[in-house]
Amino acid sequence: MAGTEHLTVRREGATLVLTLNRPDAKNALSLSMLVGLYDGWIEADADDEIRSIVLTGAGGAFCAGMDLKALAGKGMAGEHLRDRLKADPDLHWKAMLRHHRPRKPVIAAVEGHCVAGGTEILQGTDIRVAGDSATFGLFEVRRGLFPIGGSTVRLQRQIPRTHALEMLLTGRPYSAREAAGIGLIGHVVPDGGALAKALEIAEQINACGPLAVEAVKASVYETAELTEADGLAAELKRGWPVFDTADAKEGARAFAEKRLPEYKRA
Repeated sequence: MAGTEHLTVRREGATLVLTLNRPDAKNALSLSMLVGLYDGWIEADADDEIRSIVLTGAGGAFCAGMDLKALAGKGMAGEHLRDRLKADPDLHWKAMLRHHRPRKPVIAAVEGHCVAGGTEILQGTDIRVAGDSATFGLFEVRRGLFPIGGSTVRLQRQIPRTHALEMLLTGRPYSAREAAGIGLIGHVVPDGGALAKALEIAEQINACGPLAVEAVKASVYETAELTEADGLAAELKRGWPVFDTADAKEGARAFAEKRLPEYKRA
């Protein structure tokens, strides 16, 4: 749980909370932040005591995208971490959830700006909560750029294509209410309440059988682009083994005994 200068890590029970921590730049992505994010995803995958992840931002913003000064060649914070990127040239895409999907559920808690690369990272999360004044959008085309974090592929699979194309081609901002209306986010809460709501959802997930939770998440993504027949076959392959686990037996015993289950990931 080391974190970096631009990414803080803490535990909240069985939830790992990753906080983008560069508030003076609206949490624009830096190398330090990307390395911290990647390390956070890997930590969550490796630690069976972690059952969910919450991703949020410090200082009233989520993420304003890539550091454009760095893109223009004016340097990037965290140069001492450059060797990490050399060792794994795909690290930044894994950090942004383009080339990595954590096996634990990821809940985004958004306040303020969540634009450009911020909206691209958002599409790699599973459940999304936003404060009422949050702003979303893919501004790349307005700057002559391409949203290469995965948005031309993912967005049309997550919201209706007409809305995806409007967001991609106009580069305009969207309010939290509008983003919820098109299905980009699931909850809109009063400003300042996104993290609390995300942690509340995380606690509900944490109370469930961890093996079942991970299998359900994996099945949803595995079957998303399959035919119904192939998807149902894949679901059986993924789901049947769960019934043989100690988690399943504990869940049944707890139900019969009218008590809360005590899952131990066996």
